[in-house]
Amino acid sequence: MKLKSLLSTFAALAVGAAFTGGGMISDVQAASHVEKITLRATANSNENDEDYDGLVVFKNYVENASNGAIAVDLFIGTQLCSKGAECLQGISDGSIDIYISTSGGAAGIFPYVQVLDLPYLLRDDRIAEEVLQGDFVRTLRAQMLEDSGGTIRLMTVGNTGGWRNFANTKRPIKTPADMKGLKIRTVVADLPQELVKALGASPTPIPWPELFTSFQTGVVEGSKNGITDIMGMKFPDAGLQYVTLDGHAYMGALWYMNNDRFMSFDENLRRVIVDGFAALQQATFASPKRKSIEAYEEFVAGGGNLYVPTPEEKAMFRDAAAPVFDWFKANIREGETIYQALVDAAAEAEAKIDGAAMMDTK
Repeated sequence: MKLKSLLSTFAALAVGAAFTGGGMISDVQAASHVEKITLRATANSNENDEDYDGLVVFKNYVENASNGAIAVDLFIGTQLCSKGAECLQGISDGSIDIYISTSGGAAGIFPYVQVLDLPYLLRDDRIAEEVLQGDFVRTLRAQMLEDSGGTIRLMTVGNTGGWRNFANTKRPIKTPADMKGLKIRTVVADLPQELVKALGASPTPIPWPELFTSFQTGVVEGSKNGITDIMGMKFPDAGLQYVTLDGHAYMGALWYMNNDRFMSFDENLRRVIVDGFAALQQATFASPKRKSIEAYEEFVAGGGNLYVPTPEEKAMFRDAAAPVFDWFKANIREGETIYQALVDAAAEAEAKIDGAAMMDTK
C-alpha cells in the first residue's frame, strides 16, 4: 500500500550548481550566479535536544560546503507540523524538505521501523553506531521509497536520547518479576506494548505532554525512556525515582528528506547534503553521551535510585522478551526481512569491532 493511501485518514524548485573538486563550488563568484536553494528542516523538539544539535551541525556544514548555494532554515517545535503522520505527509508532498521522527512517530506509516525498538539486539553504542552507518539503513531506505511511491527518502539514522531504560515510581526493578503489575507508559505503536506485556507489566499509551501529570496521579507508574528525557521533563519531581539500566533499545532518530527535492540537485550538491547528514549523525551520536553524564548525576543527587542488572539478570530480561521477536516477524509487514537485516548487521558489527579490539588490546 502506497503512502497516499496509508495517510488518507490523516489529514522545487532546485537549480544545479557548477562544482569542481571535492563537491565545493569553485569560488564565491560562481556561487553568486546560482539561485540560492532553501531547505526547510523541522524537528518537533526544542533547542536543548539532540535533534537540534544535529540540525545546527547540518545547517553549518551544508551552507559552508555549498559556498552559500544552499540555505537551511530551521523550524524547531511544531511550526510546520505537529505529529508524525502529518509531518511525513509534508515530506511526501514537498511542503517540508527535512524531518526527524522516532520509530514510534513513523510506525503508523512504516510499521517495520519498529525494528529499532526490538529489545537487546544492539549491544552497545559502538555496535549501534556501526550498524546505523551501513547497509541496514539502505535496506530501510529502499523499503520506505517503495512504500511512499518514491517520495520519502530516509537520509540517515542518528540518536535522540541515548538508550531506553525502564524507570518507575514504585520500586527497583532487578528482574522481569519486579515489573509484574506495573502500569508502564508506552507510545501507541504496537511493539512497545507487546514488549511491556511480555515482561509482565501493563502497557498504557499516554501522550508525551501528559506524562508528568500521569506519574503524579498514578495513571501510569513507569516508562521506557532515556535519562536525558527523564531529567529534561523533570519526571523525578512527579515521583519517578527508580531507573534500571537495562539498555533495552537504542533511541534511533530517523531523518527524512523529500526524494524529488533531493534528486533534483546535481550530483555534487547531493554529495554535500549526504555529507551534511553524516555530520548530523555524528553530532547526535555524541550529544547524548555528554548530556547523560550530568543527567545521571542530577538524578542521583535528587535521591534517584540507579540499578545496573548483572549479566545473569539481563539474560533474564532477554529471555522474557523473546516472544516479541516472533510477534514482530509474524505481524509486521516486511517484518521478517527487516528483522533479519538488523540481526545480520549487528552480528557483522560485533565481529568487526570485537576483532579490532582484540588486536588493539595486545
